[in-house]
Amino acid sequence: MCRISALISVCLGLLCSLSLTAQKSEDPVRPIYSAYMVEAGSSHVAETYLSPLHYDGWTVGLSHRRAQAMRFDPENWLMELGGRVHVDRTLARPARNVVEWRLALELDWAMMHKWLLTKGLTLYAGGFTRADAGVFYLSRNGNNPAAAKASWTIGPRAGLGYAIRIGKLPLAFRYFVDMPLTGIFFSPAYGELYYEIYLGNRSGLVRGAWPGNFFRIDNTITADMRFNSTILRVGYASRVFSSKASDIVTRVVSHSFIFGVAQEWQAVNGSHSTTEARRIISAY
Repeated sequence: MCRISALISVCLGLLCSLSLTAQKSEDPVRPIYSAYMVEAGSSHVAETYLSPLHYDGWTVGLSHRRAQAMRFDPENWLMELGGRVHVDRTLARPARNVVEWRLALELDWAMMHKWLLTKGLTLYAGGFTRADAGVFYLSRNGNNPAAAKASWTIGPRAGLGYAIRIGKLPLAFRYFVDMPLTGIFFSPAYGELYYEIYLGNRSGLVRGAWPGNFFRIDNTITADMRFNSTILRVGYASRVFSSKASDIVTRVVSHSFIFGVAQEWQAVNGSHSTTEARRIISAY
């Protein structure tokens, strides 16, 4: 009797193991889309904490985007992770004899649902969260030459994607727009020195953000050309930002061209020796 019970237990264990192995082997492959880009274009800036003048010049930046289908529902959901660092050099209008610098770092994460509308045409919609920090620097302001910026926001992100093939060349066009709706941002009082903040005057530095006092909209259009395993990317980005708090107004408008390379790759799982006969679900 004990032998029969032991045999039944072994058989049940083997069946469970085979079931789990079969289920695991059927998990789809979710390639990671990774793009590295260079951005360059024009920048138009106003920062009244430092100067009442408007400034025009150039902007350059480096950015990275990573996208992958979500594990819980890979056919319908994807996530994006992005980072961007950029430098602006602008000259005062109209004399153009004063230089203002701007350095900024941005990190964002988004999750979106995707719908296949027609063959090759996909709609994306979801939400994102972004954290950014930066500084404006105006050398002629001897006592207070810098203005710090920082914010954390959340809002909707939406886009369209269209995939076609020209001859043997696959092309993928994508347009994305996002706009923060709420969050927090840093702003001192008008005329408040950072030395005063250092001494302990820190009340009212964190403000609630909404489109009335913290407006931003980003538009990005890209075209991906796939050559075997390498993807060449070109595109255009338009970014409009405006904030107002304690009579301090900040406005930044930039237009940039995008050049980059991208790849889709899959992290190797030691439990799988091959990805053959498994579904492959790309983020886009």
